[in-house]
Amino acid sequence: MITYQTEEVKMPSIKKRQTTAWIKAVAGTYDKKIGEIAYIFCSDNKILEVNREYLHHDYYTDIITFDYCEGNRLSGDLFISLDTIRTNSIQFGSTYDDELYRVIIHGILHLCGINDKGPGEREIMEAAENKALSLLKELEDRSI
Repeated sequence: MITYQTEEVKMPSIKKRQTTAWIKAVAGTYDKKIGEIAYIFCSDNKILEVNREYLHHDYYTDIITFDYCEGNRLSGDLFISLDTIRTNSIQFGSTYDDELYRVIIHGILHLCGINDKGPGEREIMEAAENKALSLLKELEDRSI
């Protein structure tokens, strides 16, 4: 089950049913099933608090993924700063929605085992994000 919650921000205008179907489809491409996934959309202040308390990092970030996966079942809490999403969309020249969906799937890809910190891993993550976003576009086109 996938849930969508907020802390200190308004819920972003995502199509929850379609987003959930997309996340499940992406997980399926990695032979993974969805367990308990909680998206917590929050402010920069909240994500900084979470980053300091649990990871001992003193900086803002777009997403923090807590991994509770067991076997091929994906479970986790994904904190997403909507403030940082907005800032990044301007910095990267993308739309707010494009950046939001990229980060939504970024956390799932981490749960699927894709990393982005080591040599060459960022490019692998970006390719996986782009492939997942193409799948979202296909799903949107089918539902029109």
